[in-house]
This record gives sequence, structure tokens and C-alpha cells, in this order.
Amino acid sequence: MTRAGTGSADEGPWPLAGRQNELDFFTRLLAGAGPRGVVLCGPQGVGRTRLAEAMLAQAVEAGFRAGRAVASTATSLVTLGALAHLLPPGVDLSDPVARFTAVAEALVGGQGDRWAVLVDDAHLLDPASAMLLRQLIDVRAVLLIATRTAGAAGTGTSATDALLHGDSVVRLDLAPLSAEAVEELLTRTLERPPAKRASYALAAASGGNPLYLRELTIGALRSGALRSNGVLMELMEDGQYLGTPRLTELIERRLAAAGPASRAALELLALCAPVALADLDDTAPLEVLAALETAGLITVVQDGRRTRVSLAHPSYAHVLRANVPSLRARSILLRQTERVLARGGRRADDALRVAGWQLAATGRADTPLLHQGAATALRAYDYCQALPLLEAVPPAGHSTPTRLLLAQTYFMTGYPRRAEDVLADTDLHATTDEERVAVTMFRTTNLLHYGGQPEQILAHNASALSRITSPEGRADLRMNEGSILIASGRPREGLDLLSGLEPAAARRRGLDVWLHHASFLPFGLAMVGRTLEAVGWARDAHTVHLKDPAVSVSHPSARLRAVVMTLTEAGLLTEAARLGQEGFADLVAAGVLHSRVWLATLLGRTHWLAGRPGSARQWYVEAITAARRMDHFGARRVALSGMAAACAVTGAFSTAEAALAELAAVRTEQGTAPGMLSAGEEELGAAWLAAMRGDLARARARLRAAARTAQASGHLNSEALLLTDIARLGGAKDVAAPLAALAERCDGELGPARAKFAAALAADDPQRLLGAADRLDAVGALLLSAEAVTAASAALRQRGMHRQAAAAAARAETTRVHCQSAATPVLATALGTRSLTAREREVALLAAAGTTSKGIASSLTLSVRTVDNHLQRVYTKLGVTNRRGLAAFLDSRSGPRSAPSLTEEPVRHPEGGL
Repeated sequence: MTRAGTGSADEGPWPLAGRQNELDFFTRLLAGAGPRGVVLCGPQGVGRTRLAEAMLAQAVEAGFRAGRAVASTATSLVTLGALAHLLPPGVDLSDPVARFTAVAEALVGGQGDRWAVLVDDAHLLDPASAMLLRQLIDVRAVLLIATRTAGAAGTGTSATDALLHGDSVVRLDLAPLSAEAVEELLTRTLERPPAKRASYALAAASGGNPLYLRELTIGALRSGALRSNGVLMELMEDGQYLGTPRLTELIERRLAAAGPASRAALELLALCAPVALADLDDTAPLEVLAALETAGLITVVQDGRRTRVSLAHPSYAHVLRANVPSLRARSILLRQTERVLARGGRRADDALRVAGWQLAATGRADTPLLHQGAATALRAYDYCQALPLLEAVPPAGHSTPTRLLLAQTYFMTGYPRRAEDVLADTDLHATTDEERVAVTMFRTTNLLHYGGQPEQILAHNASALSRITSPEGRADLRMNEGSILIASGRPREGLDLLSGLEPAAARRRGLDVWLHHASFLPFGLAMVGRTLEAVGWARDAHTVHLKDPAVSVSHPSARLRAVVMTLTEAGLLTEAARLGQEGFADLVAAGVLHSRVWLATLLGRTHWLAGRPGSARQWYVEAITAARRMDHFGARRVALSGMAAACAVTGAFSTAEAALAELAAVRTEQGTAPGMLSAGEEELGAAWLAAMRGDLARARARLRAAARTAQASGHLNSEALLLTDIARLGGAKDVAAPLAALAERCDGELGPARAKFAAALAADDPQRLLGAADRLDAVGALLLSAEAVTAASAALRQRGMHRQAAAAAARAETTRVHCQSAATPVLATALGTRSLTAREREVALLAAAGTTSKGIASSLTLSVRTVDNHLQRVYTKLGVTNRRGLAAFLDSRSGPRSAPSLTEEPVRHPEGGL
């Protein structure tokens, strides 16, 4: 797709996605002796014809000759109208027997030819065509591939019924595309992969209908609502992506076909759905509604004793609403309000719906309805629906609890500054210890993510504590201090204050307060190496919230942040990635911006540790994009550094530089106080960029300083991560002992696996390296495993054990296929430079990266003459004559990449930077 427009997105048909099961079935049908045809059924736009064409292509590959026919209302009035062009000349059309015999002989041709015939809209076949096809199928002269529109009226003849419903054909009902299939389709079609939120949003808006998805996507591209940020196709948070004029025309024609008698009912559903069936009585007769259901325009669902009616597709509502005049829309909304209130408005969601209708019609609503409606929306975690209701409450109608709900909703939807304004005002209105504690706990949480300095936040908590007299309230704020300390990068101090928190089964305090502290505690435990205990707390908090959703305004999937982080540190990387992605989809659907920033950051880190830098980069971009909108400094810093590292190891150096430049700007604006994940790990991006440019000494120096930072703050697992990277960059002998000591203090499987890897590298022992690779494979750390096996292969070759070396090299390549284009120094140089000393390798890498001899001398604290001498020895050992040959040699040793790396282009946004 070109950058100036939609390009390939609207050039020809889109790829086929999400239909592998149907294609596999057709493959078996081709090879078997069973049914001789398929009928693909589904609503308009579901992709019947596209799949039928793919099946026809399969049949041709299997040796069939292809025929095509399209039935229509016009051809249904003509004998053999749909098939006339396929019939041999001279056939007697008036005699069915002669006609069948002549056609069968002509098709077979005496040479055993096999025909596959695709018939689009087969329900519109004329009787003669339907009868002839059925006869040809019965004698196995033809394989039928037919399509029909679900719910559409056909010719209704016995011949078409016999053809489409007989035993000779199999009916396949095509369901809408899954969210995964939508993401696959967008990835294959757009110039860059879609951001997760864009993929989920387009899947929801299209209802999984491929035609609607195509038009919605093209419309979003043309309007600029869907645009490239340099790495992913990002959907603007408040953008409109409502399709093209073509889609509008298609929908309008379909709605118009239902007739004018149905218009009032369709408009009511567009503005107020779902609507009770009884409420539609005065808009359309029951037979009209039945016809709408048969045509696939509405869906009818039995909900207990209540029958609820909705439009069958979200795009129908948009098209209908756009054509309803404003005064008529107001009249419809107020009339529906009267209907619901007349029957008492007693159902659980009546207040929510009525308040929304009143706001849409008049701009205001009854205050009690606003309160009740917002509470209902929040119980369902529908923050986007709750926010306008809470904002519409007049100042006199607010209480401390409702102000707190407004602040929490602002926080969840990505408006922390507005939340702070409301909380500051709410703090002044709080009158009881319980209210003051609730406001303080949430205000400090908001400030932590809004960019407040830890000492200021702690001071605010201490000030509130001085005004609390109840023992329970004071205990809560003491624990809140512990949560703040953990979030500020001081886990050991924070854990001391949270040591009195009861396990889930023994809790005696309010569940909402318990959940607050139980959300921070796992992070602290994981930081200090108590990963198994951390996993237990994180899982308990998530389970407790799921069992009692009403206990907290926050979404239960927000608790998965702690689950993902602790599972990752425990070495359960695959499970962490799976649960995190599921939770992220839930948070997108609920409109939760805050929690998905951290969840995307943690998923990026999980994929980085798993050795999948391409996936890590995508998740980090998701986090960065959302963090910019809400000034989420902590997550943004970690994500920027992680993205720089992921870009560096895949060769996207300019994007890595842009990420580091933005990181420097953020740190200047916010300060450098460590956070939950940033103690030392913010140096990963700069270190890996230096390493990939050949300056291993500078990379190791950065990592050593970062490891000291992590050690000083008690982040044991971060320290282990940083020391492991030093080992990977030539410093294994220096860090093997500290890593072994850390492995003794940190439980779980990841720490021991990393320690064993470093020790094996330090010893240059091939068998120990292969054993370390086994441990790393078990936890899912694939890139580390590939490095271990690569180093083992080089060591075996050095010892003359060429057969074992070849086997190890093959194993390494198999693992590298899953590492998404990563090309680390170990992978690039272990095999090709075994004859070099460690110093010669460093000089070689710097020279290959284009560093001058003077620059190498400065970097390694050597004389220029010494550098040149090293280079001459390198050239001799490797059989090259100059720096260009050296660079080509090292590049050739990096091996094939499993997939093309993501674009080098920096991610752009309105403020500049990435």
C-alpha cells in the first residue's frame, strides 16, 4: 500500500483468511468418493464467492476443468439461462433426456475429463438448470461449488430444493471472521501490521464480515483515522472509521429492500437497541418484523421472559442514524423513554438506557437516573458509557462517592489530569475517615501514573495519614505507603509495610482495599526474587475480582498486569503471553486505556525475554502510543527502552535512536526516579544499540552500571536480566558467579536457566552449553537457547568434533526461525570468528560497523597502532583483505532471517520523536 493513499487495500480482492477449515474439508471432498458438491451459505459480504473461487482453484490444481455460472432474477426466467454458455452447441433444449445425455457426453468428452462448476447465487437458478446440474452431479460428471445468500428468497422450485438440499451436496454455513482472522487479514493487506486496538476495533465494527471490514478499513485509511505510526497501523483513539460511500450504498439498498413499512422499526432499533419486542408493536406489524428477521436485518433474542430485538450488524445502525432528521430522532428517543418509564423502569439496565436517551435527546437527564445508569455501566465495566453520564451530573447532585467514581472513570479512560482535578476537589469535600482514605488511596495511584515524584506522593499519603484517627484507616494508609514504595522502585521497603496483608482466604478487611494492596504486592515480591509467591498473590487477586466483580470499579483484566509480570519472572513465558493478550483484548473492548498501557509494556518485556523481538516491538509501540496520550511516564520509559533494544537486534538502528531520544526527553521532563520495572532496565535500549554497532565494551559498561542500580534498589530479577546480557556480550566470566548467587536467591525456573547459560559460556563447554539450551527451551527463552547452541556448535568445531558441531548448528537454526530476525553478536560471530581472541572480536565488530581505527582506539582505550595490528591479524585469520570484506564475512555468518524485519522508519506522532 502506498503511503499517500490506500493503495493495495482497495486494489482488487483481499486475501482469503479464516477459512482454512472449509478449504481443508474441500480438499478431503476432492479426494473422496462421498458428496459431489458444496453449498456455501451466509449473509451478504461474508465471503461466499471469494471462498468458492478458492475452492474452484483447488479443484483445477487437482485436475478438474473449471466452469462458472451466475444465477440471477433475470436468468431464473429463462430456461437454462444460467448455464447456456456452458452447453455444447446443438443440444436439444426441449428434451430433458436428450439434453442430459448430450451435455454429459460433451463434458466427459470420452477422455475422462472432470468438471468443477461454480454457481453463484444458486438459489436463483431456473428449474431446468437446477435439474440438469443435479443429474450431472448424480452421475459424477460435475463437482458443484454453489453459493447462496442466507435468508434470501430463491426460485422456490422443487428442482432447486433438490439440488441445494440433497444428499449429494454438503451445506457449509460461513460464520463471521474471528478477531484472529481479522488481524491476519489486515496484516496481509495493509502496509504495516495493525495495532491491536485497531484490529479489535475494526473486527467489532465489521462484525467479522469481510466485505464490511474491507470498506470500513478503506474508509478509515482515506479519512486518516487509520494511519501508519512507522511500525504499526494505528487507529486514532477518537477517530471515525465508518466506511466508504460504497458500503453506505450497499447497506441503504439492503435496508430499502425491506420496504417502507419497516422503516420506523429500523430507526427505533438504530437509536435505542436492544428494544423489547413489545415496544416495536406500534412501529411495525409482527409479520413485518418477521420478514426483517428472515432477511437477516434484525436479530431476536430471548432473555428470560423478555424478547429483545437488535439490528443484525453495527454498520446498519450508523447508516440509519445518519439519515434520521434531528427532530425525528429526538421524538423517537423521548417516546422510547416514555415507554420504558411507563412500565416502571425496573429492569437492571433501564436507568442506564433511559438516562442515555434523555441526554441524547435534550442534553440533560434526571440526576437519580444518571447515578443509577453510571453505576450500571460501571458494573459492566463500560467506562465509555459511564463517563458522559457522570459528567452530566450537576455539581449539586454530586457526593464524595460519585465524585470518586468520576475520577476513577477518567483514570480508566486515559484522562489522569482530569482525574487529579476531580480528586483534589473531592478531597476537600470528604467528611469521614473512610472517605478520606478512599480518596487518598486513589489519588496517590493516579499521581504515580500521572508523573508525580515519589517523594511528593509519599508526602501526600503522610499528610492524609495525620488526619485519620480510626485504626483501620491508619492501617490502610500505612499499607498504601508500601504500595507507593513498590511502585516507586523500592520493593524491600514496600514489602515490609505490606507484610501484614492477609491472604485472600483469610482477609478480614474491605475487599476493595484488599484488592488495591494485593495488586501491588506481587510486583514487589517478583522484584526481590520471590516469584512463586508473587504468582500466587497475583492469581488470587485476579480470581477474587472475577468472583465478585462489583467489588471494584477497575476491570478484572487489569489484575492480569501482575499475573503477566510474575509469570514472566517465574519463567512461565508462554502462559504469560497468552493471558496477557487475552486481557488486553478485554481492556480494549471496555475502553480502558490506563491498564492496557502497562499490560502492553509487560507483554513487550515478556516477548523480549522469550526472544521474539518483532513481537516485543509491536507491543512496546502499543504501549508507547497509549502512554503518550495520557502522559503515562513510567510505562513509557520502560517501553521506549525496550523498543530500542528490540529494534537494535533486528537492525532498525534509526528507529532505536529515535526511541532513545524520546526516552531522554521523557526523563528530562519527569526525572530519573526508578519505577516498578525501570530500575536499570531503562539502559537496555542504549546498551543493545551499542552492542549491535559493534561496541561491546561500551554496551557492557552500560549494563554493569544498570545492574548496580538494580542491585541497590533490590530489583534482583532485573539485576539478573542485565548481568545475563553482559554474559551474552562477551563478559560471561565476569558475571557467572554473581548470576549463580542470584539464582540461589530467586525462585522459579528463569533465574537458574540464565545462570547455567552464563556459566557454560564462561567455561566454553559445549556440553554445558547444550544443557543450558535445554533449560532455556523449557522456559521459552528461545533467543538465549539459540545463542547457547550456536556457541556450543562453535566450541565443538574448535575441538574437531565436526559431526556434533553440524548437529548443533542445525538445532540452532531451527530455534532461530522463531526468533523474528534477531541477529545478536553471539549468533553473528560465534561460528565465524572462533579463531579470534576476545579483543580481536571486539575490534572486528567495531570495524565492520564502520568505526575508524581512531574511534576503536578511543572506545577500547588502545593505541591506533595496536588497533591496526589487531585488524591485520583479524584479516589474516578470516581470509579477508579489508573492512568491507570483514563486514560481508560477519554478515554472512549471521544466517538467514525467519521473517523480514519491521520498517526502519521512525514512528511519527504530532509532537515529534518516534
